[in-house]
Amino acid sequence: MPPRDTRRPDRVAEGIRMEVATFLAGDVKDPRVSGALVTVTAVDVTRDLGHATVFVSIMGSDADRAAVLEGLASTAGHLRARVGRALRLRVAPEIAFRFDESVARAARIETLLASVRPSDSPGDGSASEA
Repeated sequence: MPPRDTRRPDRVAEGIRMEVATFLAGDVKDPRVSGALVTVTAVDVTRDLGHATVFVSIMGSDADRAAVLEGLASTAGHLRARVGRALRLRVAPEIAFRFDESVARAARIETLLASVRPSDSPGDGSASEA
């Protein structure tokens, strides 16, 4: 029995990430998705390549995010076929979309840190005055 290729799920995940990002950049027709700023942040694929979870960052309000996730869910079947053709897979994985909160959380933390940092002023004591 040949050794199992443990990197294949990672390679397939990267291919799915690239294919979904390309689709979202210009080929998506759903108005809920086409007008939104959506970024693919990561893809997790099960070891058997049966399921793929695509994590996306969506800019906008909570209502906008919900609408975009609905639109993405409705395009999942089309994307599955597209990914299968592009990656030449015998059976393409089921695709599910999840909102990635890490990007929004990082932006919020950065905003909070910027508000508490002391501003650099000319008389901060770092230079000696004559």
